[in-house]
Amino acid sequence: MSESANRKTAASSRGQMANSGNGPSFVPVDIGHDTYMGLLAADTAFWSLVKKDQLANVLSNGSSLMLEYRDKQRTFAKEMETLRFGLTPSAVYFNPTERCNLNCSYCYIPTDMRRSGAHMGTKQLLDALDRLRTYLGQYVPAGRRPQVIFHGAEPMLNREAVFKGIEAFGNDFSFGIQTNATLLDDSAISFLRDHKVGIGLSLDGHEASITDETRKSWSNEGGVHDKVLWAIEKLNGYERFNVICTATTKNMHVLPQIVELLHQMNVETCMLNPVRCTLPGAREVKPADHELSTYYLSALEKSVELYEKTGRKLVVANFANILLGIIAPAARRLMCDISPCGGGRCFFAVAPNGDLFPCSEFIGLPHFRGGNLFADDIDDVLKSAPFKMVSERNVDTITPCNTCALRHFCGSPCPAEAHEMNGGMDAPGAFCELYEHQVRFALRLIADNRHEAFLFDNWDKDAQTIFQV
Repeated sequence: MSESANRKTAASSRGQMANSGNGPSFVPVDIGHDTYMGLLAADTAFWSLVKKDQLANVLSNGSSLMLEYRDKQRTFAKEMETLRFGLTPSAVYFNPTERCNLNCSYCYIPTDMRRSGAHMGTKQLLDALDRLRTYLGQYVPAGRRPQVIFHGAEPMLNREAVFKGIEAFGNDFSFGIQTNATLLDDSAISFLRDHKVGIGLSLDGHEASITDETRKSWSNEGGVHDKVLWAIEKLNGYERFNVICTATTKNMHVLPQIVELLHQMNVETCMLNPVRCTLPGAREVKPADHELSTYYLSALEKSVELYEKTGRKLVVANFANILLGIIAPAARRLMCDISPCGGGRCFFAVAPNGDLFPCSEFIGLPHFRGGNLFADDIDDVLKSAPFKMVSERNVDTITPCNTCALRHFCGSPCPAEAHEMNGGMDAPGAFCELYEHQVRFALRLIADNRHEAFLFDNWDKDAQTIFQV
């Protein structure tokens, strides 16, 4: 076969009308494969794999690819339009405290806030959840629950209020908690498991000497690494559990070993997140893209090597999301690698005093405060100038992203770091080259029919194939 393409769409997008511009306009992309090139229509995030010696034939007006793409072009355009501009709020990152018991070098929350900030009281937290239930309930379809993720700083510092909120609203929200694990104990883990709370832990090394380079207490004492390993062991077999590793100059060279450790400990889902560079401290440990890419792709390959040996998957969720962004754009689970991103659009963040921000990444940036949960109408907040700076940030208007064939597979993230590190919302985000390497790698996997090993099982359960050549 000289050409191949396959695209799925989430079942919920069936029957939608379409309106697209002129086309088609394809860009050949070298994906580093011996046989195939990528052929991309950037505006619709459409892709095809074409044998290099057949490129001219495929680009001719009478090729099957061209004819079938023209037939589906409006559908693809509408799908991307809905994904980028038509989604409604369904999740909240809830910060119940400004404080943290750790002083991680790359944290996006300012030092003074983490050292001596405020907690949200129990009564106020319950009031906040009640308001969010009313607001999000008008957008979330019947039979589904909106998400509330208790986020940080360190939410376990305000354990009593958080747990009372989970108890009171367990039937209304799908709860999650992101924690550094140092304050977890047997009773806390039992409570979270009993209430089916999603649990995210943070671990940056396969051994303590690596973890302690960036994740440390205020007194620079160790112990963080071993406590996270203890929590991972306690959560063995719990489905709603994942581990986040932040990739920096301190640990990028051991990303494959970190993957090996997590797989050995029966972790099923992890994230390898390049450090967010919103605040200056994070930029001090930002790796160069080309250096991080080498280790990053090696870690992805390691995850599948281990799967092939043992039959157990460790899915790297943020790379899986990029794969889904290619194969089935509307099926992606994370909304950071799309433009506009999900901030202020699909989700927003609540600070301990009720202030609202487009995302937790902005909580340390007062000029991105859009209003207050207890004082303002949430719809008005989502239309406020600070929120619109994020929710209207459009990769199609950012130079040089607007000429990039891969722009809808990465979205030029993250708006917080673009604004704070690169000078404005009209600037690219960090790690452009890393995303480019991931997309090319993903297309090579598809060309070799290896991509399923990097994806969640049954990822396409609720999807339908709408294009195949």
